[in-house]
Amino acid sequence: MTIEIKKGSISDFFASAKETAKEIDEGKKVTRKKTIWVESKDLMNLLKPERTKLVKYIRGKKRIVFTDLVNEMNRTSVSLNRDLNLLSKYQLIRIHKEPNPGHGVHKIIEPMFRNQKILFKAEI
Repeated sequence: MTIEIKKGSISDFFASAKETAKEIDEGKKVTRKKTIWVESKDLMNLLKPERTKLVKYIRGKKRIVFTDLVNEMNRTSVSLNRDLNLLSKYQLIRIHKEPNPGHGVHKIIEPMFRNQKILFKAEI
């Protein structure tokens, strides 16, 4: 399956849903879609080199501890958190905390796209 990331607003999402509903009403076979609607400024931000590098790195992992990711990507935790929050906003990753016995908690990052193709679409 492909994850399609499109520039658009909530009204674009509802227009797409209406088209799908119309196809269902007409008895057409509807294939499952995984479309993420993204605000224009966020779409451009997702395509920045450091973020695409991060997505490529995370893609090969089932899960990764935040501190390990900071070290592997050779980034500051502040800049990495900013990127992770953007990816999380659009449900490309899941961030949660797990106890680390005797050492507090770990922040865990899990990709939601794994080996799926990610397709960015923008119309101007």
